[in-house]
Amino acid sequence: METTTEPILDVTTLAPAVKHSTIFAHVDALQDGESFIIHNDHDPKPLYFQLHNLYGDSYTWEYLEQGPHRWKVRIGKEAEAAPGTEGAILDVTRLAPAVKHSTIFGRIAQLSEGGFLIIHNDHDPAPLRHQLGHTHPGIIGWEYLEKGPRWWKVKITKIAPRNQEAGLNILDVTKLAPAVKHTTIFERIAKLQGGESLTIHNDHDPKPLRYHLEAEHGNTFGWDYLEQGPEWWKVKITRAIAGNNAGANILDVTQLAPREKHPTIFSRYHALQAGESLTIHNDHDPKPLYYQMQGEMGDVFTWEYTEQGPQWWKVKITKRPSGQGAETLAEIVTKDMRKAEVFKKYGLDFCCNGHLTMREACAAKGLDVTRVEQELREADKVQSSTALPYNEWNIDFLADFIVNTHHAFLRKNLPEIRKYAAKVAQVHGQNHPELHRVNKLVQEVDAEFTAHLPEEEHNMFPYIKQLVAAKKADQPLPASPMGRFKDSLEALVKEHVSVGGKLDEIGALTNGYALPGDACASYTLLYRLLHELEDDTHVHIHLENNILFPKAAELEKSFN
Repeated sequence: METTTEPILDVTTLAPAVKHSTIFAHVDALQDGESFIIHNDHDPKPLYFQLHNLYGDSYTWEYLEQGPHRWKVRIGKEAEAAPGTEGAILDVTRLAPAVKHSTIFGRIAQLSEGGFLIIHNDHDPAPLRHQLGHTHPGIIGWEYLEKGPRWWKVKITKIAPRNQEAGLNILDVTKLAPAVKHTTIFERIAKLQGGESLTIHNDHDPKPLRYHLEAEHGNTFGWDYLEQGPEWWKVKITRAIAGNNAGANILDVTQLAPREKHPTIFSRYHALQAGESLTIHNDHDPKPLYYQMQGEMGDVFTWEYTEQGPQWWKVKITKRPSGQGAETLAEIVTKDMRKAEVFKKYGLDFCCNGHLTMREACAAKGLDVTRVEQELREADKVQSSTALPYNEWNIDFLADFIVNTHHAFLRKNLPEIRKYAAKVAQVHGQNHPELHRVNKLVQEVDAEFTAHLPEEEHNMFPYIKQLVAAKKADQPLPASPMGRFKDSLEALVKEHVSVGGKLDEIGALTNGYALPGDACASYTLLYRLLHELEDDTHVHIHLENNILFPKAAELEKSFN
């Protein structure tokens, strides 16, 4: 429960642009043993992962209230134990998989020579030992304190390096006069050939030099911290080999200290021009970063996985042009009908709910938006000769196509569907009571289409053709037989929504048209026809709601 003495931060009152900085300012201000409480209108779990990513288990996270309207979380700072005591323990089993690696390496990076960390795990962490041998050769000691069967406990000690810098190209900046530091460093860097390195030693973080290098040379040089304070900073600067990732804007996040990761990624992103990209490399899925960027900036970027594990994750982050928000489902399918198959797979309604963005639609369904976006990109690679260029057609031609294709489909198939729905409900309804509701919905859909199609064919579509003809002949706006054109369009769209909702319910009742074990031939035929009806109606309504009607409305306005 909350206490009257604990500070409370109501995140819902903050502007999106300052939420992150305000929360972390409160976190950084905590003293050992102190805590504060955040209030939010959704689960702030991405913040939990980021805290672990940056600080390991230095902070506690306790839910005081978990929805459905408010989430309250107490964040507390653990009292820091002295190095070498039993408090220097990291229980890896308490960490989310996505942050285990970064948390362990962040804690190791904070060790001074002679300091140690004890990790607890529920399986042998031997792969970590091999990786440390590669990333920290000769400076990490590994001692098993317990080896299964339930717990593995390992003492990891940072030892003094032995001749680690023998033969290296080293420049000790502290020995240079201030007036010559800059010119000396850049002269040494300019002499590097592709693949060669210079290691600089300094008594403070030389990060301004890094920004200077990037500003003048882009990604020509790599920057790897070998040691980061508190007394010495050692940095290895390497000239890239010509032709390797030429022109690529790449950030290897694994080379950054935990505290530097967030500000560096955001700094590099904000430096992008519209349309430019940053590719980040990481050793685990950086999905929490996606949610944080969405939360702070909205739909101003695209997120594309170019590699997804098991050892490396590579993500291309592209800044959208100014003013270009995320596309809606309808816009995506209108540009490329191949994408409709992806939306069908995930149950995303691009016809009646085509006004939703990908993020909004996936959030409503509890879907991982990055996975759906990835499949949409894969659909771009599929060669299709059957996708028709609906959006390029004249709207009078499109109206005729809808009548001759989709209206004809309904008139041919609805009587059969209605007959089999009644028959299957009568025969199998006792064992499958949902069939009675399916039958009722089928009869309602049939009745609505029976009234709806003539309205379009006798009034709406002929008037659209009159608009096209009048525009071509440079004649005045023809009179509408339906009253206000805008009102007529909205009425038809509402009828589409009604039918679409009933078809969605049929799909849910039938579990996606999955046949039970006792299904007969009629049962099987009914489900096949219903599935075909759903697929055809999605395209039918999409063509009207998202292409024909909006273009007709714009044409009618052009007469004024």
